[in-house]
Amino acid sequence: MALKDYEFWLIVGSQHLYGEETLRQVKEHAQIMTEGMNRSGRLPCSLVLKPVAKTPDEITEVMRAANADSRCAGVIVWMHTFSPSKMWIGGLSVLQKPYCHFATQFNRNIPNEGIDMDFMNLNQSAHGDREHGFIAARMRLPRKIVAGYWEDADVQEKIGGWMRAAVGAAVSRELKVMRFGDNMRQVAVTEGDKVEVQMKLGWQVNTYAVGDLVAVMNQVSEQEIDSLMKEYQQNYEFATDDMETVRYQAREEIAIQKMLDEHGCGAYTNTFEDLWGMEQLPGIASQDLMAKGYGYGGEGDWKVSALTHIMKQMSEGVPGGTAFMEDYTYDLEPGKELSLGAHMLEVCPSVAAEKPRIEVHPLGIGGKAAPARLVFEGHPGNAIVVSLIDMGGRLRMIVQDIECIKPIYEMPNLPVARVMWKGMPDLKTGIHAWIMAGGAHHTVLSYAVTAEQMEDWAEIMGIEFVHITKDTTISALKQQLLVSDLAWKLK
Repeated sequence: MALKDYEFWLIVGSQHLYGEETLRQVKEHAQIMTEGMNRSGRLPCSLVLKPVAKTPDEITEVMRAANADSRCAGVIVWMHTFSPSKMWIGGLSVLQKPYCHFATQFNRNIPNEGIDMDFMNLNQSAHGDREHGFIAARMRLPRKIVAGYWEDADVQEKIGGWMRAAVGAAVSRELKVMRFGDNMRQVAVTEGDKVEVQMKLGWQVNTYAVGDLVAVMNQVSEQEIDSLMKEYQQNYEFATDDMETVRYQAREEIAIQKMLDEHGCGAYTNTFEDLWGMEQLPGIASQDLMAKGYGYGGEGDWKVSALTHIMKQMSEGVPGGTAFMEDYTYDLEPGKELSLGAHMLEVCPSVAAEKPRIEVHPLGIGGKAAPARLVFEGHPGNAIVVSLIDMGGRLRMIVQDIECIKPIYEMPNLPVARVMWKGMPDLKTGIHAWIMAGGAHHTVLSYAVTAEQMEDWAEIMGIEFVHITKDTTISALKQQLLVSDLAWKLK
């Protein structure tokens, strides 16, 4: 489903103690809040108000209904009055969807002359939310807590960001990844426990023969290729006269997409070590598929492929772009240290500063014909790079804040897409921290997804999260990793 097709249920807590008039006002206030937040334009998905939850049975019923509704990507709860939290134990025990506790109140200010006992009985969010917060803590439930006034932009944006993470969780649990061949020989970080990952994240990761892909390629018609070439001409600048090479890439893209769609896969991998029957390693083919929202991982890296697709779905409608990335080399000028990210071919054009160019150049590895690819520079801006690694028994997500800049070199003899950035807190400390945490050389780079959203996603999925920021120090991170290792082993 598209991001806008998902919805989130607002469940407002109260009880019968306060009488029907109070409950009527609770419902009216909740409706006003729901309509106002939906009109704000800051929520990427619809907020749907459910009946006021007043009894244990009502709470359990609505939570079970949320579990069963494929459109519901999560629940947001708020206590308008005091709602005894023992009533929530049954419902929260069965809840399987992402859970956000919204600590707010209907009125912004305390009415000086209007406040009386009737007002106090109705507007009890200050201690109603504390009562609810206790039971979630006591039950040790993963949850997002958003505190603040419901009409404030920063509060609505925080809820909107969590919605995106929750949609990422929904996408994750339905995701299928197609692997053409295995991962690159002798590489460690692209390995991982696929059974454990399916149990934890929902990903179904399976291999499909390259020969099967070649068979589909041979069935692609010239008319289909002509149609995709028109898209290339509209979206990209041709800097080559070798149309046959570009058309071959179009043939590859069409065939890959047909197989992905036939098997319901949102992401795929390949490797230059297994190109049986193919004339070129997919270049434009993979780049253009990523621009359409499919996930990709080079050298058989199924974890980064899946994560690319999930982050693209989370950031739908947000400018900036999200791309498969690899750390390649550094510029170590003292005080001006920079990282150059690129890949042989497959960086998504969604991060391009200008219209990408289609070029044809020899690859140098793989033993196949020179492939066509998109060449461009990434645009400046704040971004993150994300790595998901298998620590043996658990998954760890590592996120580093970066500042992308216009590349300081033209690099006329490097015919690949490239992005240059300053790593936080600085290049050398960032490298130290990344390596100490076990971060991979393949990442997902995103200008559109935030570190907070990835932290929310990691908490929803129940995996470890490590964040390298401008304030990171090696001593503090070393202590964090030690404590985290012990904590996760105890789990």
